[in-house]
Amino acid sequence: MLGSAAVAIWCDVSAEMRDEFDDWHAHEHMPERLSIPGFLRGSRWVAADGGGGYFMMYEVETPEVLTGAAYLARLNNPTRWSRKMMPHHRNMVRGLCRVEESHGRALGQALATVRLSERSKLPEVSRKGLIAAHLLRNLAHAPAETAEQKLRGGDRAPDWVALVIGYSFEAVTAARQELARPGAVAATYRLAYALT
Repeated sequence: MLGSAAVAIWCDVSAEMRDEFDDWHAHEHMPERLSIPGFLRGSRWVAADGGGGYFMMYEVETPEVLTGAAYLARLNNPTRWSRKMMPHHRNMVRGLCRVEESHGRALGQALATVRLSERSKLPEVSRKGLIAAHLLRNLAHAPAETAEQKLRGGDRAPDWVALVIGYSFEAVTAARQELARPGAVAATYRLAYALT
Protein backbone atom coordinates (compact mmCIF):
# COMPACT_ATOMS: atom_id res chain seq x y z
CA MET A 1 0.00 0.00 0.00
CA LEU A 2 1.25 3.44 -0.86
CA GLY A 3 0.54 5.90 1.94
CA SER A 4 -1.34 5.51 5.22
CA ALA A 5 -4.91 6.04 3.98
CA ALA A 6 -7.18 5.04 1.11
CA VAL A 7 -10.55 5.63 -0.48
CA ALA A 8 -12.19 2.23 -1.04
CA ILE A 9 -15.22 2.10 -3.35
CA TRP A 10 -17.54 -0.71 -4.43
CA CYS A 11 -20.36 -0.23 -6.92
CA ASP A 12 -22.29 -1.85 -9.71
CA VAL A 13 -22.70 -0.33 -13.17
CA SER A 14 -25.38 -1.46 -15.60
CA ALA A 15 -24.21 -3.28 -18.75
CA GLU A 16 -25.34 -0.51 -21.11
CA MET A 17 -23.18 2.09 -19.28
CA ARG A 18 -20.01 0.09 -18.68
CA ASP A 19 -18.12 1.15 -21.83
CA GLU A 20 -18.68 4.84 -21.14
CA PHE A 21 -18.01 4.35 -17.42
CA ASP A 22 -14.64 2.74 -18.17
CA ASP A 23 -13.76 5.53 -20.63
CA TRP A 24 -14.76 8.29 -18.18
CA HIS A 25 -12.97 6.67 -15.26
CA ALA A 26 -9.71 6.08 -17.18
CA HIS A 27 -9.54 9.34 -19.12
CA GLU A 28 -11.10 11.89 -16.78
CA HIS A 29 -11.99 10.75 -13.28
CA MET A 30 -8.89 8.86 -12.16
CA PRO A 31 -6.44 11.44 -13.59
CA GLU A 32 -8.49 14.15 -11.87
CA ARG A 33 -8.25 12.36 -8.53
CA LEU A 34 -4.52 11.72 -8.96
CA SER A 35 -3.99 15.45 -9.55
CA ILE A 36 -5.08 16.14 -5.95
CA PRO A 37 -2.05 16.64 -3.69
CA GLY A 38 -1.51 13.54 -1.55
CA PHE A 39 -3.22 11.07 -3.93
CA LEU A 40 -0.55 8.51 -4.87
CA ARG A 41 -2.14 5.68 -6.89
CA GLY A 42 -5.54 4.76 -8.22
CA SER A 43 -6.70 1.34 -9.38
CA ARG A 44 -9.90 0.04 -10.93
CA TRP A 45 -10.88 -3.60 -10.62
CA VAL A 46 -13.75 -5.47 -12.27
CA ALA A 47 -15.69 -8.45 -10.95
CA ALA A 48 -13.79 -11.65 -11.72
CA ASP A 49 -17.07 -13.45 -12.43
CA GLY A 50 -17.83 -11.08 -15.32
CA GLY A 51 -20.69 -9.33 -13.50
CA GLY A 52 -21.27 -5.60 -13.26
CA GLY A 53 -19.32 -5.08 -10.04
CA TYR A 54 -16.38 -2.71 -9.65
CA PHE A 55 -13.89 -1.98 -6.89
CA MET A 56 -11.88 1.24 -7.05
CA MET A 57 -9.16 2.30 -4.67
CA TYR A 58 -7.20 5.51 -4.25
CA GLU A 59 -4.12 5.25 -2.07
CA VAL A 60 -3.25 8.53 -0.33
CA GLU A 61 -0.42 9.86 1.82
CA THR A 62 -2.35 10.48 5.06
CA PRO A 63 -5.92 10.43 6.40
CA GLU A 64 -5.84 14.25 6.49
CA VAL A 65 -5.80 14.31 2.67
CA LEU A 66 -9.29 12.76 2.73
CA THR A 67 -10.74 15.67 4.70
CA GLY A 68 -8.60 18.34 3.08
CA ALA A 69 -9.85 21.30 1.07
CA ALA A 70 -8.45 20.08 -2.28
CA TYR A 71 -10.33 16.75 -2.18
CA LEU A 72 -13.55 18.31 -0.87
CA ALA A 73 -13.40 20.93 -3.64
CA ARG A 74 -13.34 18.17 -6.28
CA LEU A 75 -16.18 16.25 -4.57
CA ASN A 76 -18.33 19.37 -4.53
CA ASN A 77 -17.59 20.52 -8.09
CA PRO A 78 -18.04 17.52 -10.38
CA THR A 79 -17.38 17.95 -14.08
CA ARG A 80 -20.18 17.71 -16.63
CA TRP A 81 -19.13 14.14 -17.49
CA SER A 82 -18.97 13.20 -13.80
CA ARG A 83 -22.47 14.61 -13.29
CA LYS A 84 -23.64 12.31 -16.06
CA MET A 85 -21.83 9.22 -14.71
CA MET A 86 -22.40 9.54 -10.93
CA PRO A 87 -26.07 8.44 -11.01
CA HIS A 88 -24.95 5.17 -12.67
CA HIS A 89 -22.98 4.10 -9.55
CA ARG A 90 -25.41 1.58 -8.01
CA ASN A 91 -25.19 -0.09 -4.59
CA MET A 92 -22.39 2.31 -3.70
CA VAL A 93 -20.21 1.54 -0.68
CA ARG A 94 -17.44 4.07 -0.06
CA GLY A 95 -14.98 4.22 2.79
CA LEU A 96 -12.47 6.90 3.70
CA CYS A 97 -10.03 4.57 5.42
CA ARG A 98 -6.93 4.52 7.55
CA VAL A 99 -4.42 1.77 6.74
CA GLU A 100 -4.15 -0.28 9.94
CA GLU A 101 -1.86 -2.99 8.54
CA SER A 102 -0.06 -3.35 5.22
CA HIS A 103 2.21 -5.99 3.71
CA GLY A 104 3.49 -5.37 0.19
CA ARG A 105 3.14 -2.51 -2.31
CA ALA A 106 2.63 -4.37 -5.58
CA LEU A 107 -0.50 -4.82 -7.67
CA GLY A 108 -1.28 -8.20 -9.22
CA GLN A 109 -3.99 -9.43 -11.53
CA ALA A 110 -6.24 -10.73 -8.73
CA LEU A 111 -7.77 -8.99 -5.72
CA ALA A 112 -10.09 -10.18 -2.97
CA THR A 113 -11.99 -7.67 -0.86
CA VAL A 114 -13.70 -8.65 2.37
CA ARG A 115 -15.84 -6.11 4.24
CA LEU A 116 -15.96 -7.02 7.93
CA SER A 117 -17.54 -5.72 11.13
CA GLU A 118 -14.35 -6.30 13.16
CA ARG A 119 -10.60 -6.59 12.78
CA SER A 120 -9.28 -9.75 11.15
CA LYS A 121 -5.89 -11.40 10.84
CA LEU A 122 -4.42 -11.09 7.35
CA PRO A 123 -2.95 -14.06 5.45
CA GLU A 124 0.82 -14.32 5.03
CA VAL A 125 1.83 -12.69 1.76
CA SER A 126 4.81 -15.04 1.46
CA ARG A 127 2.26 -17.70 0.45
CA LYS A 128 2.59 -18.84 -3.17
CA GLY A 129 0.32 -16.77 -5.40
CA LEU A 130 -0.03 -13.79 -3.03
CA ILE A 131 1.95 -10.53 -3.12
CA ALA A 132 0.17 -8.08 -0.79
CA ALA A 133 -2.41 -7.87 1.99
CA HIS A 134 -3.86 -4.80 3.67
CA LEU A 135 -6.28 -4.07 6.47
CA LEU A 136 -8.23 -0.80 6.33
CA ARG A 137 -10.53 0.78 8.88
CA ASN A 138 -13.15 3.34 7.93
CA LEU A 139 -12.55 6.70 9.58
CA ALA A 140 -15.06 7.30 12.37
CA HIS A 141 -16.24 10.74 11.26
CA ALA A 142 -19.07 11.19 8.78
CA PRO A 143 -18.34 14.20 6.55
CA ALA A 144 -21.19 16.28 5.16
CA GLU A 145 -22.79 14.85 2.04
CA THR A 146 -20.96 16.13 -1.04
CA ALA A 147 -22.37 17.07 -4.45
CA GLU A 148 -21.08 13.78 -5.89
CA GLN A 149 -22.78 11.75 -3.14
CA LYS A 150 -26.06 13.56 -3.80
CA LEU A 151 -25.82 12.67 -7.50
CA ARG A 152 -25.34 9.00 -6.53
CA GLY A 153 -28.16 9.05 -3.99
CA GLY A 154 -25.91 8.64 -0.94
CA ASP A 155 -23.26 6.06 -0.06
CA ARG A 156 -23.01 3.30 2.53
CA ALA A 157 -19.70 2.85 4.38
CA PRO A 158 -17.71 -0.25 5.40
CA ASP A 159 -16.31 -0.84 8.90
CA TRP A 160 -13.18 -2.92 8.28
CA VAL A 161 -11.79 -3.93 4.89
CA ALA A 162 -9.34 -6.75 4.20
CA LEU A 163 -7.62 -6.70 0.80
CA VAL A 164 -5.56 -9.57 -0.59
CA ILE A 165 -3.68 -9.16 -3.87
CA GLY A 166 -1.91 -11.81 -5.91
CA TYR A 167 -0.88 -13.18 -9.25
CA SER A 168 -2.99 -16.32 -8.74
CA PHE A 169 -6.79 -16.19 -8.64
CA GLU A 170 -6.77 -19.56 -6.88
CA ALA A 171 -4.55 -18.30 -4.03
CA VAL A 172 -6.50 -15.04 -3.70
CA THR A 173 -9.83 -16.91 -3.62
CA ALA A 174 -8.52 -19.28 -0.94
CA ALA A 175 -7.39 -16.30 1.18
CA ARG A 176 -10.79 -14.65 0.70
CA GLN A 177 -12.54 -17.77 1.97
CA GLU A 178 -10.27 -17.81 5.05
CA LEU A 179 -11.11 -14.18 5.84
CA ALA A 180 -14.87 -14.49 5.35
CA ARG A 181 -17.01 -14.42 8.51
CA PRO A 182 -20.79 -14.53 9.00
CA GLY A 183 -22.13 -11.23 7.71
CA ALA A 184 -18.96 -10.41 5.74
CA VAL A 185 -19.23 -9.25 2.13
CA ALA A 186 -16.51 -10.83 -0.01
CA ALA A 187 -15.73 -10.64 -3.73
CA THR A 188 -12.89 -11.30 -6.16
CA TYR A 189 -11.79 -8.86 -8.86
CA ARG A 190 -9.32 -8.62 -11.72
CA LEU A 191 -7.18 -5.54 -12.36
CA ALA A 192 -8.50 -3.36 -15.19
CA TYR A 193 -6.46 -0.16 -14.82
CA ALA A 194 -3.99 1.55 -12.50
CA LEU A 195 -2.43 5.02 -12.44
CA THR A 196 0.26 6.57 -10.27
